[in-house]
Amino acid sequence: MGAVTGPEGESKLCTLGLTKDFETPSGPLRVLDRIDVSVGQGELVCLVGSSGCGKSTLLAIAAGLQPATSGVVLLDGQPVTGPGAHCGLVFQDFSLYPWRTVAENVAFGLEIAGLDKAASRRRVAEYLAVMGLTEFADSLPRRLSGGMKQRTAIARALATKPEVLLLDEPFGSLDAQTRASMQELILDVWRTLGTTVLMVTHDVEEAVLLSSRIYVLSPRPGRVSAELDIHLPDPRHRSLLREPVFQSLCHEVDDLLGQAMQAEAASAG
Repeated sequence: MGAVTGPEGESKLCTLGLTKDFETPSGPLRVLDRIDVSVGQGELVCLVGSSGCGKSTLLAIAAGLQPATSGVVLLDGQPVTGPGAHCGLVFQDFSLYPWRTVAENVAFGLEIAGLDKAASRRRVAEYLAVMGLTEFADSLPRRLSGGMKQRTAIARALATKPEVLLLDEPFGSLDAQTRASMQELILDVWRTLGTTVLMVTHDVEEAVLLSSRIYVLSPRPGRVSAELDIHLPDPRHRSLLREPVFQSLCHEVDDLLGQAMQAEAASAG
């Protein structure tokens, strides 16, 4: 699982020295501090860390939605200077338009891109099929389960064929059973489409199951405290959760998270 990664010139997406400060009444608040991460072509990489460590902010900067205080985001070696079709972004809260049907939601980005109607209909049908949504094409979001809403949000993000898909805790609001089925689905979609994915999650098991590499971030300000390659047999399935090698990797990530928190507490003290 995964793709060749290396220096920024060989990476699909990378950040170099990414730092972000927010202005507060008491002065600048640093949320990200000199973050270097890379995602290779066709690779699925996860960011894990405690709440407030800047994971979502990092994705927003990578998508061009927020500027960095310093550092740079590179896509195919070129700086990302603003939002665009290069990145598809999926949030935890679905962010669907309630007055638009499933098909119309999926078509939204294609309309913005100016794709002609016939091509848009074909593209929408393609991604509805990929996400198992064809029979719900004419449904409004209020009639969908949480899992179906998130399938719609992912289909909308993929329909524009972004160079990188950014997932911000996409399954965090789902019940355990739905979350498990969505994990299997994202693995199937990733294998089928070969999309480059950078995903934020607080769930260690999810990160180990899905990713080829994991970056562990320290508590605020977020810094890369560890990088771990995940070597598991392909194709990945949730049956791996019972395997000793999987549990060992989860314990390793948990230990790295604990060490990052301890190191940050020691430096703050």
